[in-house]
Amino acid sequence: MKIRSLILAVAALTAAASPLLTSNAYAQAKEQFFPLLSYRTGPYAPNGIPWANGKQDYIKMINARDGGVNGVKLTFEECETGYATDRGVECYERLKGRAGVTLFDPQSTGITFALTEKVPNDKIPLITLGYGLSISQDGQAFKWNFPLMGSYWTAADILIQHIGKKEGGLEKLKGKKITLVYHDSPFGKEPIPLLQERAKMHGFELQMLPVTAPGVEQKSTWLQVRQSKPDYVLLWGWGVMNSTALKEAQATGYPREKMYGVWWAGAEPDVKDVGEGAKGYHALNLNTSGQQPKVIQDILKYVHGASQGTGPKDEVGSVLYTRGVIIQMLGTEAVRRAQERFGKGKVMTAEQVRWGLENLALDQKKLDALGFAGVMRPLSTSCADHMGSTTARVQTWTGSKWEFVSDFIAADEQILKPMVKAGADKYLADKKMTRRTAADCQS
Repeated sequence: MKIRSLILAVAALTAAASPLLTSNAYAQAKEQFFPLLSYRTGPYAPNGIPWANGKQDYIKMINARDGGVNGVKLTFEECETGYATDRGVECYERLKGRAGVTLFDPQSTGITFALTEKVPNDKIPLITLGYGLSISQDGQAFKWNFPLMGSYWTAADILIQHIGKKEGGLEKLKGKKITLVYHDSPFGKEPIPLLQERAKMHGFELQMLPVTAPGVEQKSTWLQVRQSKPDYVLLWGWGVMNSTALKEAQATGYPREKMYGVWWAGAEPDVKDVGEGAKGYHALNLNTSGQQPKVIQDILKYVHGASQGTGPKDEVGSVLYTRGVIIQMLGTEAVRRAQERFGKGKVMTAEQVRWGLENLALDQKKLDALGFAGVMRPLSTSCADHMGSTTARVQTWTGSKWEFVSDFIAADEQILKPMVKAGADKYLADKKMTRRTAADCQS
């Protein structure tokens, strides 16, 4: 009788618990989870923090203003990588199995390289806005990678076009010397093939000077710059490397107006400590900054106005904060796009979100409705093109603020497309993989 009583008691407890288990499972199923890889510590923290804050605040704003995406609440969890590849992979492995997982934004080219090997098996997409693997623009080869808005090849191409125009035509680059001062990592090495191709086309000399991470020691690098006297310096830096480069350029007398940075070397943390010493320095930018755009005003109202802001209020709308907002918006709109096909008001699987990323269609009218008027250019992706936009503008530091000095410049697809395809084909051959079929592009 005692055994029978024990069995009945356990059965009763299980029956009582089952509604709670069902309820919890249902609650989880109603949440779209965004794992947020970040780095708030280490030498890259001044740049990583606003980027991460922008993503968090956009999620909070969508929940507060809209109640989520068609009723689906957005949730998130940050995981600190310190910009280290091994820690980034650990974060990915820990968070990829969470219910409602959506996508990953690695925030590092090195982490992106490592995760590119993993995501096809896990069926989870990667957003690498303005960074990552340049050849992953080819969506027929890289089903799970989305280098939205640009790659390091498009960035390098745009800078060479801009410098050529400044000289009076690309043919005027013949005999010139252009030096690439770059972060000695996958990030810094990515633009080299494009620059080598442009050098061969136009006859300029390309000098390459690697800087050991994190980039706080550059004296020998800038002594080489002073000795070789290049006509232009391209700065492919991140974090403390950028301000250090500008200070060393000033110390060695290299004109800042002959320096051009990638869009990760053109934010407030890169120049504010240098101030007047960085005056005349140029850098690419993918987006505007400032607190005027409606999306930024909505974040100030619904998030910071409710004392829910992730960081300081005066940082909202800065260059990298805004870029974080854009990244999170694109991920959110991929969910919304996927819901249009797979069911409004439902939590999307990562595989369904991948389809949403591949079928984004953000024209100017849509961007305006989202509050992004003037913030970024329209973007449209497809199976063949996982980038969606290849334009950027050049900005110049006045000594106290950034000012745009060019219209939007589009990377030359006649140069890029053959390089991207050749690189993608080699990658597939090395991995013993094949291109996606037409049927797969519709899936």
